[in-house]
Amino acid sequence: MASSKLKTLLVYKYLKDYSDDNNPLSTTDLISMLEQDGVKCERKSIYADVQTLKDIGFDIISTKSPKRGFFMGTRKFELPEVRLLVDAVSSAGFITPNKTKELVGKLETLVSKNQASELVSQVYIDSDSKCDNEEIYYIIDYLHEAIKNSKKVQFSYKRRNIDKENHKSYTIKQFKVSPYALIWKNDHYYLVCNNEKYDNLMNLRLDRIRKISTLDEPARDFREVSDYNDHFDVSDYSAQLFNMFSGEKGSVRLLCSLDLKEEIMDRFGAKIPLKAVDLENFETTINAAISEGLISWIMNFGDKIKVLEPESLALQVKERAEKIASLY
Repeated sequence: MASSKLKTLLVYKYLKDYSDDNNPLSTTDLISMLEQDGVKCERKSIYADVQTLKDIGFDIISTKSPKRGFFMGTRKFELPEVRLLVDAVSSAGFITPNKTKELVGKLETLVSKNQASELVSQVYIDSDSKCDNEEIYYIIDYLHEAIKNSKKVQFSYKRRNIDKENHKSYTIKQFKVSPYALIWKNDHYYLVCNNEKYDNLMNLRLDRIRKISTLDEPARDFREVSDYNDHFDVSDYSAQLFNMFSGEKGSVRLLCSLDLKEEIMDRFGAKIPLKAVDLENFETTINAAISEGLISWIMNFGDKIKVLEPESLALQVKERAEKIASLY
């Protein structure tokens, strides 16, 4: 009886690992695999094993073309879904090369080995764009727990220095903060938090965090350092930031070239108000953090965006443009 149960489990394992719609396993294939694992059986028992697996809910398909046999039909993750996850992990700058390879290897087990080999051949990992912080998994876990339990954390924050002689060195600063949210933006993972020395929010990159620990101190209430009341609205906060620069929130009225319509809606959502001014331009109003990041974003579009309000922001953009012009 025990051998029969083992055989059925092995048949399931073979189908899960090696079969897909392009690579069905025949009864002969399954018998051969079983023999390699020390289990001998008759052909008709394979059909019984497959039927047992079907009876308990596994989607096993019988096929006659291109080859007679069986394959796993529906999986928890389909090949395009796994490919999407693999691409996301491979391109994520905050995951180290070693952790990327480990995670991609785990994702490959969600599909057949034949499909996994196709995925691997298509994956490119740019090690130069990856961080070198092997603590990243633990940092993310610590921060999630601290946010869930409303506890403060402390850690070292490492930044690279640049000097005129190009000597490689780093500045390490100690932080004690109240964590509120984690945001993946601009290919980096950020911690939104409050430094206990100030009454505002700050954004720190997770790949620069080292030696993190959770403190037995309650985190500061986010209501004291933000405009949110019921809950910390991560989506709203993220939408108002440009290049993750913090700043005072304000209403910004922009005059935009008509060919930026799709760009503006992609950035701020399809519900953003767009008002035609003439055949070439439209106006829109956004709520954003007035910061260096916002100025850089506006400058990125050259003469296709003009700040109408507030005047203080328009002057900052003008000053930036004059500084750039003076370099040439």
